[in-house]
Amino acid sequence: MARHERWVMLTTLAVLQVLTIVTGIYAVTSDFSLGALTRQSPPAGRTASPKEPSPVPVVTSGPVLAQLSAKSGDGPLPTKGTLTQQLTDALGDDALGDHVGAVVLDASTGERIFASNADAGIVPASTTKVITTAAALASLGPDTKLATRVVQGTAPGAVILVGGGDPLLAGPSAKQTSYPKQASLATLAARTAAALKAKGVKKVTLSYDDSLFTGTPICPGWKPGYIPDGEVAPVHALAMDEGRRTPGQRQPRVPDPAAYAATAFARLLAKQGLSVSRTVKETTAPAGAAELARVESAPVYALVEHTLTFSDNDLAEALARHIAIKEGQPASFDGASKAVLAVLARLGVTKGVLVTDGSGLSIRNRISAEAMARVIAIASSPAHPELRAVASGMPIAGFSGTLGNGRRFVGADSRPQVGLVRAKTGTLNNVNTLAGLATAKDGRLLTFAFLADAVPVTAEPVLDRLAAIVARS
Repeated sequence: MARHERWVMLTTLAVLQVLTIVTGIYAVTSDFSLGALTRQSPPAGRTASPKEPSPVPVVTSGPVLAQLSAKSGDGPLPTKGTLTQQLTDALGDDALGDHVGAVVLDASTGERIFASNADAGIVPASTTKVITTAAALASLGPDTKLATRVVQGTAPGAVILVGGGDPLLAGPSAKQTSYPKQASLATLAARTAAALKAKGVKKVTLSYDDSLFTGTPICPGWKPGYIPDGEVAPVHALAMDEGRRTPGQRQPRVPDPAAYAATAFARLLAKQGLSVSRTVKETTAPAGAAELARVESAPVYALVEHTLTFSDNDLAEALARHIAIKEGQPASFDGASKAVLAVLARLGVTKGVLVTDGSGLSIRNRISAEAMARVIAIASSPAHPELRAVASGMPIAGFSGTLGNGRRFVGADSRPQVGLVRAKTGTLNNVNTLAGLATAKDGRLLTFAFLADAVPVTAEPVLDRLAAIVARS
């Protein structure tokens, strides 16, 4: 067989395998575009380092399988004895260390199919984002958008750039991604200049308002190197390009994203023919200040999908603070933690979750395998269509995001399940986690969580094997 023909055949088989992913996986459909809402901006322990592999974007127009219809898995439950034996054997692998929690649930009924140390609190790493994004969808709603605005100051020529908590706001040198569509600082500058010129204003004094988020911008549970290493930026309501000096590059992050974005905005206004003050100062916009211009983010459901597929730390932290605002808590790390727990309680998850950040970078977070798998089951339920972006945003084994980097599901015991598992990864020093969903061979939708936080080196191949066992049960 010619090399080209073989490549075409293998590619075709891979695509067909993806298209056979279980019908229990919920995807984003046009339902989410109905009646889109716009959010108005309201007046110790172990050293850990994130090692989440750089995801390879497999698709540019949206998550894989985004147009599949949602159906509940109604096949028979897998045989517990066989599944229990296979999972127990795999959990005995030394690579997992001695502190592991594991759960497999029937997504439809919530029944435990398998459990081992299920209620133990374990450092979840980036699987924390499952909790954060589920809470964001439940609290904010899937159609809410985040607005960055420019308002009139007290003086005729005074304008104020108001941060709306959208870290994906694209700066002047950013290349627009096709999914999710980003709000643009350049567009905001053009709209602002047009509004000012219509008023006959050609000379302005620019200030910026970063007050939507409160508290420390750096979580106490974060390693000091996270920001200089480019893992995350200090959390600010006003930021562009997620606080990166160079869009798309991991290192470094700027120490003051708000001031950095405001300075860039001043240059953009100047390019629009306005004379702008040399000094750009921080201020607080007057209550009820007239709006001159605004740009809006993609809807929350798209932000959630991006957060999960690419394990985006900055966006996860921003969403956590927006949850805090919606739930009447301070927009801080502590307020976000309380707000997330309150939302989970409304969803029926009242124990097994302790979070101090939204991204999972904190080594102080503790989540049980039971709570993690249960949140995924709730998110995949027909009773909660507002949460379906949790499932559609999870990476697909061997194809997308942090499971599509060429390192996952490559072993002989997991490779046959490529395309049949959808799951969120988590990686810190000595921590490996994997939580998601799959359909048993007879059509039953199952959710799972495998969490280990005393890993000697890496347990990723074992976690892949565990998920593969679920998928072929």
